[in-house]
Amino acid sequence: MLDVVPFLRSAWPGVAIALVIGLAATAVGHAVPVVGGPVPAVVLGALVGWLVRRRRHDGRVGTGTGGDLGALQPGVKFASSRVLQFAVVLLGAQLSIGSVLRIGAETLPVMLTTLVVCLAAAWGIGRLLRVSSALRTLIGVGTGICGASAIAAVTPVIGAVSADVAYAMSTIFLCNIAAVFVFPLVGHALGLSQHAFGVFAGTAVNDTSSVVATATVYGRQATDTAVVVKLVRTLMIIPIVVGLAGLEARRTSREQPTPDERSGRAGGVGVFRLVPWFLIGFLVVVLLRTVGVLPAAAAPGFSTAATFLITVALAAIGVSTDFGALRRAGFRPMLLGIALWVLVAGTSLGAQAVFGLL
Repeated sequence: MLDVVPFLRSAWPGVAIALVIGLAATAVGHAVPVVGGPVPAVVLGALVGWLVRRRRHDGRVGTGTGGDLGALQPGVKFASSRVLQFAVVLLGAQLSIGSVLRIGAETLPVMLTTLVVCLAAAWGIGRLLRVSSALRTLIGVGTGICGASAIAAVTPVIGAVSADVAYAMSTIFLCNIAAVFVFPLVGHALGLSQHAFGVFAGTAVNDTSSVVATATVYGRQATDTAVVVKLVRTLMIIPIVVGLAGLEARRTSREQPTPDERSGRAGGVGVFRLVPWFLIGFLVVVLLRTVGVLPAAAAPGFSTAATFLITVALAAIGVSTDFGALRRAGFRPMLLGIALWVLVAGTSLGAQAVFGLL
């Protein structure tokens, strides 16, 4: 406990700058709902980080890394990790087991099909384009599950660097903006019903705010359906994070054998060590929401708090972004994101046709 005060003294500058940026980005999100808060947070954070590095390096722009942030570094690191993880816990308040059961039987086949196709394509196309493993994972889960929330959940599990997170967020953002304008045109051209378009938007648009914006253009019933489908789709975070945690634990175990492994014993990793604490917290909150300890009326407040914390965390990630690494990534990750977006949209419509939902 004696270490708390020194930590607070060292962390407050970075946390404060992330909070200020988060508030500014949230204001932008309220003014322009289709943009939302998380992406402006990354952009504003990256600009602040760039200015800090420029000042510290006497005008040598873009040459620094996260370690060049000086007094901001401890707080930025805390905000980009712990704050982000706590936000994932709060996301569970939007869901109950009953809502999953009511909609899952109808939409789960479509969601699973789009997710499997997206993740497989992210691996295959990403390797073909020579995109790094971490970055193609972030773009894959961001496109296949729920945009910023999925990226937030996966980032601490795979240890993704800030440049990868920023690039993945930028890719998701561009696709979301395109969906708001393109998807309603596609829906009208295909003669989709309100319900069918709601399923389409809920499974093929990445971020919640963009799902709402896209479906609202089409109609009220489409919006209601899309929101519920999107919330159920968020549950896909659970098996994906658990699976990635297991793969990461196995990789780490191979690189750094445990004493049991070195002595020839099995030395397996316990299941609870494979599940990140914030994912357990997420499940606990879902359960509390289901049994009524957390009333339905509290869900919007938890959702707003989670979105703000994600915005603050992404602001910190933006501050720590290495522009040199972004330049080295090149155009290939963006091409991967666009390819996955188109593929998921087509797969969603095809799956609905196969399962008789159109």
